[in-house]
Amino acid sequence: MTGHKVITIGRQFGSGGREIGQKLADRLGIPLYDHRLVSMAAEQLGVRKEDAQRVDESSLNTFVSAYSVTPGMYVDFINAASYVPSFDEEVFRKQSEIIKSLAQQGPCIIVGRCADYVLRDVAECINVFICADKEDRKKRIADIYGLTERKAAERIRRTDRERRFYYEMHTGLEWGSINSHQMLFNVSMLGMDRIVDILAKIYQG
Repeated sequence: MTGHKVITIGRQFGSGGREIGQKLADRLGIPLYDHRLVSMAAEQLGVRKEDAQRVDESSLNTFVSAYSVTPGMYVDFINAASYVPSFDEEVFRKQSEIIKSLAQQGPCIIVGRCADYVLRDVAECINVFICADKEDRKKRIADIYGLTERKAAERIRRTDRERRFYYEMHTGLEWGSINSHQMLFNVSMLGMDRIVDILAKIYQG
């Protein structure tokens, strides 16, 4: 028991999940942890931030090239006596330790990094998943990164694939499924501000 609430946000790429997290953090006056988790993990592991960023939420790309794996295999694989954790998994483990520590310290919002699973035993954890229609996501990514819609669509497919694999490999759960998350919100249907309003009321309730 932490005695305070923590919100975790999973999100499709281009859905605006991080922006919703930031708006909510500003509304509630609590910290948001997203990319900062990478810097914190790198510092504690004594590695370069750039190296940690390379495997952030896409940790098993190189692993997949050498092994045939399925969601949930991670848990069984790390129990093998002869197994030596890869750098990707070391970063995941360190980020998980940091997430648990932050959740103990006080109320906060954590975006991505399987935080909902890492904090699955914390009763005060509110976990949500943010999605949006493909066309809206393409337009958003094209605008943010100055890409054509075709390039934006390719980036969305690649990033979503990496995030899905990362989440399912480390948790054994289905990424973006109502069976894996307490609540799912479609930004295209509700809009960011309305979602922020709803989450603020749940947090304050």
